[in-house]
Amino acid sequence: MKLSSQYNRVNLIISLLVLLLTGIIYYFLIHLILNAKLDKDLEVEEDEIMQYAATYKKLPLPGNYLDQKVSFRELHPSDTGNREFKNTIYKNEPEHNIEPGRELVTRLDLNGKTYEVTIVKSRLESEGLVRMILLITLAVTGLLLFTLFVINRFILSRLWKPFYAVLDQMKSFNLVKSHQLQFKKGEVDEFDELFDSANLMALRVQQDYKELKNFTDSAAHEMMTPLSIIRSKLDTLLQTGDFNDQQYGLLDDIYRAINRTSRLNQSLLLLTKIENKQLPESGIYPMHELLREKVRQFEELFEKKNLKPDLDIHPTSLVMSRYLADILFNNLLSNAVRHNYQGGSVWVKSSGNAIVIGNTGRAEKLDEKYFQRFYKSADSDGTGLGLAICREISVQYGYQFTYEMIDGNHYFKLFMPVSP
Repeated sequence: MKLSSQYNRVNLIISLLVLLLTGIIYYFLIHLILNAKLDKDLEVEEDEIMQYAATYKKLPLPGNYLDQKVSFRELHPSDTGNREFKNTIYKNEPEHNIEPGRELVTRLDLNGKTYEVTIVKSRLESEGLVRMILLITLAVTGLLLFTLFVINRFILSRLWKPFYAVLDQMKSFNLVKSHQLQFKKGEVDEFDELFDSANLMALRVQQDYKELKNFTDSAAHEMMTPLSIIRSKLDTLLQTGDFNDQQYGLLDDIYRAINRTSRLNQSLLLLTKIENKQLPESGIYPMHELLREKVRQFEELFEKKNLKPDLDIHPTSLVMSRYLADILFNNLLSNAVRHNYQGGSVWVKSSGNAIVIGNTGRAEKLDEKYFQRFYKSADSDGTGLGLAICREISVQYGYQFTYEMIDGNHYFKLFMPVSP
């Protein structure tokens, strides 16, 4: 979720909660104020009744008017009661309506007798006033929320435009192209500081990349030169005379170590180039032809280990560098031979948008560690980079490279997702 959307949601929820709480408090406060006004009117009516009784030594006539009702009831000397205000039901006799009312119950002593005086006033007008105030409040609240939404939707979106401009440029940032980020400073100091920091970071990363690239290229070149010299000197040494079996064994170990170091150096350089997107030119190639070619190249290794190739190759094309595709299939077929047993099987299948290379071998399923760099089984003489290179190549071209074990056999699948 975008920051602006999350901010709008939080702001809207908080605003609704605050307005709801204040609306409830506002509603009850209005009720209290209106009740206090009605109570004052009831007290005025009470004073008039008391003054009338004190002046004329008799009770006024009870009455049932449009919005007020007065009634009297003689109390027994043992009856007790307190003066109180309370909400009640008011029956409007002229209009035959039942309305909400406010009631005052008090006592009056007259001519040696005690009377209960009940004065009721209608609260209908007050309730109508409360409803009107409530509707006005809701309308103002709705207008306020709509205004907040519009402000957050348009004004804040425009305010955040520089931030998204930075984000877009950082997404398209490419170390290989070494282009500088272009930002236009605005009125927000924090965004300007972000722009400066992003530019400084980009420059540092580009500088570090150039230094690392120069170091890698130089190291690779310097490593290949002494390896070639050592291999040449060994060839010359072998031609100088006869050696016993022990000496030949030592020379063979040296050759193996040199070849392994050379393969390791080339693999690391290849991984670095792939990760930095320094990929050779790509095109749509008929991969079924390349697969058949690679199988022919591995025929001697198949025969040496008495492996039975099962080929089911149908026309398959994909966008990839032919050089990297050759490396990908070479690593998978080498893996199928190296980790197979005498008399085992190798499956090579291709159709549509999928290529599958499988083999018999050890009964244990490979875990994720085998796809990491330099991880290999204890009895392997490889560099431990083959599967890591295969996965990196597939990732760079947007393909899926998966592994699964079916019926004790290992299958590696290169799958080209079909665009919707």
